[in-house]
Amino acid sequence: MKAILKNYHQPPRKVRLVADLIRGKTVSRAHHELLYLDKKAAPAIRKLLDSAVANARKTGVSTDTLFIKNISVDKGAVMRRIRPFSRGRSGILRKTMSIVKLELAPIENREKLKTKK
Repeated sequence: MKAILKNYHQPPRKVRLVADLIRGKTVSRAHHELLYLDKKAAPAIRKLLDSAVANARKTGVSTDTLFIKNISVDKGAVMRRIRPFSRGRSGILRKTMSIVKLELAPIENREKLKTKK
């Protein structure tokens, strides 16, 4: 049960703050925390989580027994914009986008992952 958010218009450094908050938590707890989190990336990641849950339902897995196995935020495309500076010069502003990958797994696998470490 996976879901991917491509070309999200926010730098990966800021999106990772939200991703680190929900990593390893159950779906219901993560959804609740994202609902009240005051970060710009929270609604987008909540929507991505809902998409992954819908993908899980489609395969016939109970959504009550799911947790966030893996969430990664990578650097995406870079938009370059030109901004004028003083003395007739110009500079490039780089607007980095993010790619967020989310993977869910049943809670039974959670104990197996802990024992391997």
